[in-house]
Amino acid sequence: MDNITKLLELLSLLLGRFLLGAYFIIPGVQKITQYEFMMQYMSKHNVPFIDVLLPVTIVLQILLGFVVIFGFKTKLSAFLLAGITLLISLYMHNFWDLPEGADVVHETQNFFKNMAIMAGLLVLSARGAGEFSIDNWRSQRKLNLA
Repeated sequence: MDNITKLLELLSLLLGRFLLGAYFIIPGVQKITQYEFMMQYMSKHNVPFIDVLLPVTIVLQILLGFVVIFGFKTKLSAFLLAGITLLISLYMHNFWDLPEGADVVHETQNFFKNMAIMAGLLVLSARGAGEFSIDNWRSQRKLNLA
């Protein structure tokens, strides 16, 4: 692989991890600052066990968002975030269940945007974090200790 291609790969993985992580951290924090609104919004979408799922979602979005940014346990973390994204999309952006006159176009866009984010997370889960990551540092350290 030539130097430009290698640099492009490294920068793409680093920037991609940052953007994907931020995509979860920011809404996770917003769920804290707008907790009551989120409970009502989730209730409106018939989400079960809101008292448990909302705090769990907040913790997972913030924690796994940072984990992906720093590239620690990236494959597992990205896979878990992909699963969370799918569940959120099925419950919160269920455009197929909306009544006549509802904002079907907006929810359809949100659903498919989330599917694209999920695709990025699945690629990251398959590919890994790249060189600029804790995962790579740990694997290099193991090689040096062996």
